[in-house]
Amino acid sequence: MDRAGLGIMLRVLSGMLFTGMLVCVKLLSDTVPLGQIVFFRSLFALIPIVAFLAWRKEFPAGLATRRPLGHVLRSGLGAAAMFASFAAVARLPVAETTLLAQLSPVIMALGGVVLLGERLSLHRVAALGLALTGVMVLVLPGLGDGVGQVSGYVLGVVSAVLTAGALLTVRRISRTETAGAIAFYFVLTSALAGLATLPLGWPSVTTEQLLLLVLAGLFGGAAHIAMTLALRFAEASRLAPFEYIALIWPVLVDLLLFGLPLSMGFVLALPLIVAGAVLAALEGRRFRRLTRQ
Repeated sequence: MDRAGLGIMLRVLSGMLFTGMLVCVKLLSDTVPLGQIVFFRSLFALIPIVAFLAWRKEFPAGLATRRPLGHVLRSGLGAAAMFASFAAVARLPVAETTLLAQLSPVIMALGGVVLLGERLSLHRVAALGLALTGVMVLVLPGLGDGVGQVSGYVLGVVSAVLTAGALLTVRRISRTETAGAIAFYFVLTSALAGLATLPLGWPSVTTEQLLLLVLAGLFGGAAHIAMTLALRFAEASRLAPFEYIALIWPVLVDLLLFGLPLSMGFVLALPLIVAGAVLAALEGRRFRRLTRQ
């Protein structure tokens, strides 16, 4: 297999692993507190991440940083996004939570205009219009289905906004910081944030719950590694069409594991939100080419 083919395979694998993590979180969400889930997910994600850094001979030397405040901001935003995402998946189908996460590229494109002084182009306006229309199509039919579902949509959007903020910070600090250091400090901060909820009360977990907590961490850490390697072996433009294959796995999980049929809102919102995300991603690549010229 050539390097591009390997990169595509790893990108598809990362989507499967990420879906596996969300399945574990959803199965735990009715019995295990959110902070406890975040702690164990982050703690066990350190295992594959540290092993990967050691394999690349970047541990511990690769953790040295010249931008500690940048790591604090990126990790804080990422940890908050994880809390919001896990709270959303407890209230929504896995497919709908994953679809709302696709808003992040659109929000990043707007953040580049507001925070980084980038130009507000037609691509970005169109991406925003498509994404907002998709969110309305997804959310409006569910407004009468109870507070829990509405709060799930709000949390999903909040998670996408926080994720976009974290990725914009990564864009700034990645000039001097390694991908391994960024991932390590994010996972460590998330574990500490989850641990801070211990005084609120953590119940004892069963063997089955502990297994799900461990798997959530291993899946999450492995998904990050697979994504990192995919971007090393293949250009982002080659991977872009395969990023949205990741939406297939949550759909299958909802249908086959949880017995949840696809809502009409999801079916109609899917092409709108994905089209907005694609436009935003294409604009981002065009902007990077212009800055290199």
